[in-house]
Amino acid sequence: MSMPSTPSKNTSSASAKRLSRPARRAALVVHVVASASWVGLTLGLLALGITAAGTGSAVTVEASVRAMKLFADWLLLPVAFLTLVSGLVLSLGTQWGLARHRWVYVKFWLTLATTTATVFALRPGVNSAVAAVTAGGPLPDAGDVMMGPIVSLSAYLFMTVISVLKPWGLTKRGRRLREASGRRSGTATKPADSADSADSAGQARPARLGA
Repeated sequence: MSMPSTPSKNTSSASAKRLSRPARRAALVVHVVASASWVGLTLGLLALGITAAGTGSAVTVEASVRAMKLFADWLLLPVAFLTLVSGLVLSLGTQWGLARHRWVYVKFWLTLATTTATVFALRPGVNSAVAAVTAGGPLPDAGDVMMGPIVSLSAYLFMTVISVLKPWGLTKRGRRLREASGRRSGTATKPADSADSADSAGQARPARLGA
């Protein structure tokens, strides 16, 4: 009769690791807003890069690359890290997990790669363009101000698509966890069923003896 208490203990410990419903909704709102802001900033950077690369006015070039530097230094990095952290919180605090579903796993690594590229590729390219233009020279390379936003925007659009479609199913870890969960639930219910059947049999025996 003590066996049925074990599943409830496992269930309570598993649910304790998950976010509460208000916390989950708050994290989801933060993640969606940060992701949308990241896409919007990247579109703005791409528009400024196209303007700097296509205009013949030195004043317009300088204004464009300075605006790109402002976005990259003060807005893009905080939004990128907020997207990454809120995505981790949602993955680890909900039933999706971080390595259970392939689309979550791919999205995490793409977000991490894009954030790293922002720090080590996009910002240095913009800074070199600003330094060259401020010194009175021409824009050194259009790729410095255009390729970063193009690659980042492509990654964001791809991550948006897989977030909606959720393709590819479970990972090997996800399948193992599902099978282990199924075995635990099956073994947990069997003792309870046998105990109930034993109790019902014990209650039925005196009736048969009395007869």
